[in-house]
Amino acid sequence: MLRHLPNLITGLRILLVVPLCWLIADRRYDAALLVAAVAGASDALDGFLAKHCGWQSWIGGMLDPIADKLLLTAAFLSLWLVGELPLWLVGLIVGRDLVIVAGATAYHWVIGRFDAEPSVLSKLTTAVQILFVLLELLHLSGWLVVAESVRGGLAILTAAVTLASGMHYVVVWGARARRAKRMEKRA
Repeated sequence: MLRHLPNLITGLRILLVVPLCWLIADRRYDAALLVAAVAGASDALDGFLAKHCGWQSWIGGMLDPIADKLLLTAAFLSLWLVGELPLWLVGLIVGRDLVIVAGATAYHWVIGRFDAEPSVLSKLTTAVQILFVLLELLHLSGWLVVAESVRGGLAILTAAVTLASGMHYVVVWGARARRAKRMEKRA
């Protein structure tokens, strides 16, 4: 029964999307920062339990990145809706995720089972996006004064790694799909 604990924690993290969006929309940035911190801690906890207790599963491998993407996408969209982020940055982040989801879905239906394998670049992108959201929430809550040049620089860094990661996924998974199709033709 305990082997399902990481998946339960991941499911609870997905439920944090609603209060995070609501708190940002209500401009209650202190509370939104707390929800984001709880989500981050739960992500670390479920990952630790899954790896160190041997409780990894296919569904957990799929749900964990989905939870991360839902939270980050919701945070970026909410921050844009309250006028704190530029549309081009949010569009790039959401666009990348849509391309990845569309590609994974197509791979699943055309090639076969899709196993979520985040690349190093994808993990870096997630880390930079998390840092960006946390820094924005810290700034908006008044807990940390962040210079506009730092915020702008981090926005550009976030955009760059997001774009690079999206392109990387297209190239790598496109090559995998072509290899799988060639192997299928040979068989």
